[in-house]
Amino acid sequence: YDSGRDGYIDLMELKLMMEKLGAPQTHLGLKNMIKEVDEDFDGKLSFREFLLIFHKAAAGELEEDSGLMTLAKLSEIDVSIEGVKGAKNFFEAKVQALSSASKFEAEIKAEQDERKREEEERRNRRAAFRELKSAFSQ
Repeated sequence: YDSGRDGYIDLMELKLMMEKLGAPQTHLGLKNMIKEVDEDFDGKLSFREFLLIFHKAAAGELEEDSGLMTLAKLSEIDVSIEGVKGAKNFFEAKVQALSSASKFEAEIKAEQDERKREEEERRNRRAAFRELKSAFSQ
């Protein structure tokens, strides 16, 4: 839900998340949700603050009708029902994506090295040509 890719969930991203989870909140409700776990008072949720929602829910520190409790309940996964296979598939896909990215980076690096080598060969040929040309022009 971090559409800004800044490592935080801001008010609008939280709004979108709650709507997608089927529990839309008012603007004031969203602000209160953030305020309840915003440890550094920056008006957005860091990963640590996001995890704090679930910690508080497990400890019974959230009000039953609060937006944060709704978020915690909607995001909860019962491993006895869902199993761990989903997690296994998720992490295997993540590893595959990372290795694909590494292969892609290696291909780009190889292409760049090839271009550098070709440019160096061109320079050497031009230098050799200039030497021959100077020998004939004297």
